[in-house]
Amino acid sequence: MIRAAIWAASILAAVRALIGTGNPAKIREHLELLADLPVEWVTPRELGTPPEVEETGATFVENALIKARAYAAWSGLPTLADDGGLAIDALGGEPGVKSKRWIGGRDSSDEALIAYTLERMRGMPPERRDAAMLIAVVFVDGGCEVVGEGAIRGYIPTEPSPKRDDGFPFRSVFKVRPFDRYYIDLTPEEHAAVNHRHRAVEPIRGYLEGLGPRLA
Repeated sequence: MIRAAIWAASILAAVRALIGTGNPAKIREHLELLADLPVEWVTPRELGTPPEVEETGATFVENALIKARAYAAWSGLPTLADDGGLAIDALGGEPGVKSKRWIGGRDSSDEALIAYTLERMRGMPPERRDAAMLIAVVFVDGGCEVVGEGAIRGYIPTEPSPKRDDGFPFRSVFKVRPFDRYYIDLTPEEHAAVNHRHRAVEPIRGYLEGLGPRLA
């Protein structure tokens, strides 16, 4: 969804764009998905001290837009940002947009979130353990805002995987259908088949590829 006309003074003038997050795992994944584009991606750490952004949105899209707009205003660069997390059907969609702040309204460690997820689901029968990993990715470029969303369906097992992916705690307590494997244990081929971040960045990839001749 493109919410405004593309401005003439777009990414052409910058050639650089910001990945608006301090999460190394998110930066790594975005670079893997978008590194082939003719864009020089930079991170907040390369530019200085980024702003503190309060995520007050009611949806992942709203929070991603809040972050992208704030980072774009701070950096003066076109900015990519995302927001995502876990939504458990039996808990009314919790933790949802509060995925990192599920415990006491504050950022929590990966281990604390893994333990809390299993505690909240304790005693739930298999038919009530369905959940989804959701994500929204946005790209703000002047007056243009490009939005993409993705989802992976699965369920919450009764025990976590022993493996961890720093910055992505719920990958250790979420099993993906149709593979019936922990998200963190997916093979590269399985991950590619269900990667919700890949689906979410497709509109942004299309927008940037459309600017390709102007970036040369």
